[in-house]
Amino acid sequence: MSEQATVSDLRLQVLLPTEVLVDTKVVKVIAEAENGAFCLLPRHVDFVAALVPGVLSFFTPTEEERFAALDEGVLVKCGRDVFVSAFDGVRGTDLGRLQALVEARFLELDEHERRTRTALARLEAGTLRGFRELQERFHG
Repeated sequence: MSEQATVSDLRLQVLLPTEVLVDTKVVKVIAEAENGAFCLLPRHVDFVAALVPGVLSFFTPTEEERFAALDEGVLVKCGRDVFVSAFDGVRGTDLGRLQALVEARFLELDEHERRTRTALARLEAGTLRGFRELQERFHG
């Protein structure tokens, strides 16, 4: 079957910092934002959504369902173009394995980032407290 564009097609591009993960014609895209999953079809209005780590599903013009596990990112639909920009991602055919990858790899990174931010906030607070104590010693 041909992948020529029709009026019912979208062009999906999934862009990572180091590569183009997906660049294909699709008839439907299913993604996940903070407030839940949503579906995009060719005639839907243009919009932007912040994506959470999860599995992006898309259907080719021949109705084959394909998947990509993505870290957090941004989805932009403009006309018949759908652009997804994410920090990391992997294509695959096994939905269960991709979901496990999201949970193990991308959500673990979020926990690591949370711990790093907490440690940085403690360090910052300690530094400010030290400056305040020095200031009180010399001025008070």
